[in-house]
Amino acid sequence: SPSVVVITTEQVVYSQWSWYGQSQVESGAGSGVVISSDGYILTCAHVVSGASNITVTIGDTDYPATVVGEDDTSDVAVLKIDATDLTPATVGNSDSLAVGESVLAVGNPLGELGGTVTSGIVSALNRSVTIQGTSSTNTMSLIQMDASVSPGNSGGGLFNMNGELIGLVNAKSSSSDAEGFAIPINDAIKVAQDLLENGYVSGRPYMGITYLAVTDAQTAAQLNVNAYGVYVVDVVQGGPADKAGLKTGDRIVSIDGTEIAQKDDLGTLIQQHAAGDTLSITVAREGQMQTVSLTLGEKNAQTQQAQKNS
Repeated sequence: SPSVVVITTEQVVYSQWSWYGQSQVESGAGSGVVISSDGYILTCAHVVSGASNITVTIGDTDYPATVVGEDDTSDVAVLKIDATDLTPATVGNSDSLAVGESVLAVGNPLGELGGTVTSGIVSALNRSVTIQGTSSTNTMSLIQMDASVSPGNSGGGLFNMNGELIGLVNAKSSSSDAEGFAIPINDAIKVAQDLLENGYVSGRPYMGITYLAVTDAQTAAQLNVNAYGVYVVDVVQGGPADKAGLKTGDRIVSIDGTEIAQKDDLGTLIQQHAAGDTLSITVAREGQMQTVSLTLGEKNAQTQQAQKNS
């Protein structure tokens, strides 16, 4: 319990319906786990994403926190507070977990009950769960448990009976009586180390395009295209797609022989590759099929910003 902290956030939201584009401050709450005595804290990216102010509460003391790094794909973030002599969690090995093993979730359920402990068992391992992230939808391999959790538990710890941190609670399925899920700690720590060393997760593939799925006649008419499918709507200048010769308006037909029919098809296929891999991409352009060779780049802080700006 001394290693699990309460996180509260403030985010400025502008309403298009209010007079003169008035803004309001929305508050959020979650949990975090201390991973070093000098103030590094592990939490979920969705807990702190977009926050203008982040406060970490330990006992009766509030600390302003800064984001060292966050990664939407894995839903992991690292925070830093100016503190010493904190109690870091003892990190266990999530690879040695077994179904049926007893676990304890420690967190801040409902955003107002910090330090709550709930118990359960590991219901399943390597459960493929699709999570709606801050900017995309990702399928993650998670620990499923039946310990009672609420959204405020996000970023809190899942511990084994030796008191070792074996998971980072990150989701609850939409059904109110269903189990919760946690990111295996081996995965979370690996991401955290990358964020601390590089500021981003190394090896992630990067194409350098913005794309859109055309699935109805109205969208097809707006884009002035006559076939459903996945279209390139923008190409980042100097990026891998630009170098390969992909152009705005191209319809991606297949990659390495695998048909690309829906938006998720492209994201799933790219996630199965690493930076440096070369793909054979077939596109439909002006009624003709063309195949280009594209070498994936590495997604880092700069390329992510370029993608957002494109």
